Amino acid sequence: MLLTADPLWQLTAACADDPRPGRLDLIVGVYRDDSGASPVMRAVRAAELRLAQRSPSKGYVGPSGDLRFAASLTELLLTDRTLVNRTVAVQTVAGTGALRLLAELLAQTGPDRTVHLGVPAYVNHPGILAAAGLRVVTHPVASTLDAVSSARAGDVLLIQGCCHNPTGRQMALDEWAALGETLARRGVVPFIDQAYFGLGDGLEEDLAGMRLLLATVPYAVVAVSGSKAWGLYSDRVGAALVVGGGAEARGSLEHIARVSYSQPPAHGAMIVAEILSDPALTACWRDELESMRRRLGRLRDELADRTGFAGLREQRGMFLRLPLGAEQMERLRVEDGIYGLPSGRINLAGLPAEQVGRVAAALASHSPA
Repeated sequence: MLLTADPLWQLTAACADDPRPGRLDLIVGVYRDDSGASPVMRAVRAAELRLAQRSPSKGYVGPSGDLRFAASLTELLLTDRTLVNRTVAVQTVAGTGALRLLAELLAQTGPDRTVHLGVPAYVNHPGILAAAGLRVVTHPVASTLDAVSSARAGDVLLIQGCCHNPTGRQMALDEWAALGETLARRGVVPFIDQAYFGLGDGLEEDLAGMRLLLATVPYAVVAVSGSKAWGLYSDRVGAALVVGGGAEARGSLEHIARVSYSQPPAHGAMIVAEILSDPALTACWRDELESMRRRLGRLRDELADRTGFAGLREQRGMFLRLPLGAEQMERLRVEDGIYGLPSGRINLAGLPAEQVGRVAAALASHSPA
């Protein structure tokens, strides 16, 4: 059976081929500044210069990857020493690689389990789960607690850690607490996709719900992406965390990695480790990340003001889910050269401030009466 090309990347290619000078790419989730560039963060640049001057080896890093990176990232995400000590972490090929490794681990350790997935979901979640041979059932993302309440022991719940893609939904702490209690009581394994931390309500705020849940359950897996928070998209930085899995979890993850891609790339992970090991670089990175978050907030508020779509204010992160259907999104593309997904999702971080008025006017003209 021949596999078809990913429709998201087909749409991205169509945008690149669009000859109109005013075309606007709001498709792929890459942070861009008002000039349309995806900038290299100052902390990243400084870390790269240090690494270049030290001329570190280009040798293999092993199936677990950069252990300094894995340890420092675990400390950043979890903070609590008890939780950190219960966690095994390995570097992966970005967050997508972490998702696939952990999906394979869950399939191997529970071949009869079901993964419960809220929809609408990140476009790659169903494919990754299916490729690992996992059985998937869906439920409305807003009804996640109800879905878990009827799940079997050993089943899995895949949830996003913050800034839900594509809805922009952000769970409150009381929702995280209730979810953690239900997962623990039902014996359901949380599978957390943590990709957009720092771009919602703030770095600590975005991680607080996940930390609360992980302190409640005996076992969990977490896929982490370094692409958004450090702007390291092409360096493919990620990690797979197993909380409560014991020492054997590392061996299992290393085996899956060995037969998948053997070993992860080193450069991006070394950059993150360098930043997180230096207080000055960490402070610089946190400031830059906060500036990115505030810019997204300004864009979101201005778009809500100009369109009258009040629901946009409640969303968080890089993406916005517009109240438009596939037909309206197609008209937006054809008539205005504004590219988003048929589901109504756009990459807010790809919208230059000077283009907000134009986009708002186009949205208003295509919105349902």
